Amino acid sequence: MALQHDGQYIKVALEEQGKLAIITIDNPPANALGRACMEELDSVIRAFAADDTAKVAIITGGTEAGAGMIFVAGADINDIASLSGAAEAEVEVKQGQEVFSRIANLQKPVIAAINGVALGGGNELAMACHLRIASANATFGQPEITLGIIPGFGGTQRLPRLIGKAKALEMMLTGSPVNAQEALRLGLINKVAPEGTLQREARNLAKAIIRMGGKAVAAILQAVNEGMDQPLEDGITLERKLFGQIAETEDKKEGLAAFIEKRRADFQDK
Repeated sequence: MALQHDGQYIKVALEEQGKLAIITIDNPPANALGRACMEELDSVIRAFAADDTAKVAIITGGTEAGAGMIFVAGADINDIASLSGAAEAEVEVKQGQEVFSRIANLQKPVIAAINGVALGGGNELAMACHLRIASANATFGQPEITLGIIPGFGGTQRLPRLIGKAKALEMMLTGSPVNAQEALRLGLINKVAPEGTLQREARNLAKAIIRMGGKAVAAILQAVNEGMDQPLEDGITLERKLFGQIAETEDKKEGLAAFIEKRRADFQDK
């Protein structure tokens, strides 16, 4: 079925290419994640989660925002400036946290194709995705401290988990960004794409995952997402239960048969 959504998107474009969904943040001039943009992103993510055709999504930044130089420059400063107190501020960041957690907890992979600046909420969005590929000109950072505030869309929690406490604190306490090569070295991203190849590299990665059995992909995401927040033995127990469930699938039978017959498996996500 085609991806279903409520109304027409203005700030977030959604394109279905077979089993691949392309989600583009297109909110010039900086692709800021304002309230309306975040609501549209949430609607798109819900549509992708509910779709029974699309197996992988790619999130990227619209080229009109800066000739391909901006992924997401952050939250909307005007929205932040309008906040009148602690209660209102908590409501504001809760929306972003919930949307990003929805992405992180999906049982279908989301790839961030980071085509330039990813600062503040942009870096937090990238970190919520399961895999990250960046263009050589990309930069990453949590500069909220320079505005007298702190990250609010999960940055204080996801960044240390990805790159370690010391470097994460350095980035957040100084507001200093890192370039794509440093982000790769730190483990913040999976790959730096050669100039002009970002979208191709992201699609190639998506296609490699799409060829796999959807139930096994979902089980791996569940095992990692849930297991990392549990003691090791509890995570291993979860893995065992999921392995048992996957052992009863048609895809398991097809995968083993294909291996024995020396052919590519034709998984049906069953």
